[in-house]
Amino acid sequence: MAKPELMDFDAALEKYEPVIGLEVHVELSTKTKMFSPTPNPSGDEHDAEPNTQIGPVDLGLPGTLPVVNEEAVRYSIQLGLALGCSIAEESSFARKNYYYPDSPRNYQISQYDDPIAFEGEVEVELEDGTVFQVPIERAHMEDDAGKLTHMGSTGRIQGASSSLVDYNRAGVPLVEIVTKPIFGGEARTPELAAAYVSTIRDIARSLGVSYARMERGNLRCDANVSLRPRGAEKLGTRTETKNINSFRSIERAVRYEIQRQAALLEKGTPITQETRHWHEDTGRTSSGRPKSDADDYRYFPEPDLMPLRPSRELVEELRAALPEQPVLRRRRLRGEWEFSGQVFQDIVNGGLLDAVDETVKAGAMPQGARKWWLGELSRLANEQGVHPTALATPQQVAELEALIADGTVNDKLARQVLEGVLAGEGSPREVVDARGLAVVSDDGALISAIDEALAAQPDVLAKIQDGKVQAAGAVIGAVMKAMGGQADAKRVRELILERAQV
Repeated sequence: MAKPELMDFDAALEKYEPVIGLEVHVELSTKTKMFSPTPNPSGDEHDAEPNTQIGPVDLGLPGTLPVVNEEAVRYSIQLGLALGCSIAEESSFARKNYYYPDSPRNYQISQYDDPIAFEGEVEVELEDGTVFQVPIERAHMEDDAGKLTHMGSTGRIQGASSSLVDYNRAGVPLVEIVTKPIFGGEARTPELAAAYVSTIRDIARSLGVSYARMERGNLRCDANVSLRPRGAEKLGTRTETKNINSFRSIERAVRYEIQRQAALLEKGTPITQETRHWHEDTGRTSSGRPKSDADDYRYFPEPDLMPLRPSRELVEELRAALPEQPVLRRRRLRGEWEFSGQVFQDIVNGGLLDAVDETVKAGAMPQGARKWWLGELSRLANEQGVHPTALATPQQVAELEALIADGTVNDKLARQVLEGVLAGEGSPREVVDARGLAVVSDDGALISAIDEALAAQPDVLAKIQDGKVQAAGAVIGAVMKAMGGQADAKRVRELILERAQV
């Protein structure tokens, strides 16, 4: 297949205005599925053997009836409130009919005219602090389809020799969040798209309603992209790139579609309204199928489910329990910790904001907490292929910092303490006691080591006595070596200068 022609990104923006719309599917972390008592495999059961987390309702077997998961309704309302949406006094379910191998009922139970949440707005902050307000059209409940695995060299449907279906995911509760058209992103439109999905992930995690792990499919994004000539009012024809599973890919896919569509429009070729697939290996999208409009799905009311009428008391109870918005929390913590933008962003990008925050709450200073999580713990975690929080707890890091602050250990000894903690030898204090790692604070022992070092370096002693106090560094090094690193370098320096004047 010939490589599609692309227009230079900046040139495309000179002629066309990019408009995007994003549909984010959030799998809810309820104990059971949306309409059945089958365990929800979005969490610990995610890696279960194929087709073992299924039940009669999930498969749509004759005689089965769906029952709405109350916990999923509460989670959906919480998510809608966090998105700034109004919560419907009455919402209903509908059947969305389509035929596909991973849809065992041949229809999806979703919401159509009456979503649970509607008309919201989300504040999205880019890395440099630029803020966009993204309008939300609706957030509706539905259940997920199964999962297809395409057999072949590429793992994609194109060129596959066969496909395997796993129904474990069929029936998992979902909330689909649909934006209104997003204008004004201009050159930052790709970055804005990725930042918006990241914001949705952070909101879902802060609420505790979803694991929101893109690599596991807990969070998936469909990106609609269209272009319109500068000055035009009518929106261009959109394409929908389906199921993009990383923030980097969202940014790349949106950028690619802008360049691809601009090249077609420049040649007078109309844009086809269709779904498209993103290919991470080639950095391109490819055509999927013509995009269906709502009428093509033959929506009709779900006859087996009554409308939902959440009480105003429940809605207000859930509203009162909402946590601080992630974007506001980040802004507050950055100010409290007095970190530069780049340092703070490194913490966020490393997925360590909660770890640093909990460490500070446990008593550590922000700089000390950042040092351990972004430094030694991140290095060791990278070597082991795990996240730093899998190695230590915020309480352990805070205790380690406290030992440094009160002079029990120095930085060098603290690394040995951490080594013992990670080896399962106990708390930082227990490791210090067991290994005998406390800094020597006995002036008598230090003076003895200092006198030996001064006697061995008479030229250094002479320099110190001549006022060249920086020469004391050589003696400090010798003393620290003699003491096995278990000496307070500051106190050693003070004693050296005192002894040099004897």
